[in-house]
Amino acid sequence: MATANQIQFRLKLAKKTLTTASKVVTATKSRIKKLEAELKKAKAAEAKAKKKKPVARKKPAAKKKPAAKKKAVARKKPAAKKKPVARKKPAAKKK
Repeated sequence: MATANQIQFRLKLAKKTLTTASKVVTATKSRIKKLEAELKKAKAAEAKAKKKKPVARKKPAAKKKPAAKKKAVARKKPAAKKKPVARKKPAAKKK
């Protein structure tokens, strides 16, 4: 069994630890309150900014038809030019 002095010593250490811990808890609680107040102000300011900002509406742009897609074909070497073929005249229409 421990002596009275040993028990007193342990009791003092426990009280010191408790005091230190309670100070930390108190400081943390006050810090939390400050941060919560700051958060509340920030949210209010954000909501106020959203209300002030008017939404500008734009006229819908006229829809354009999509351009025809060109097929990617490898270019061929230009062939020698051919002479134009003489075309026959169309036959006259019958009455």
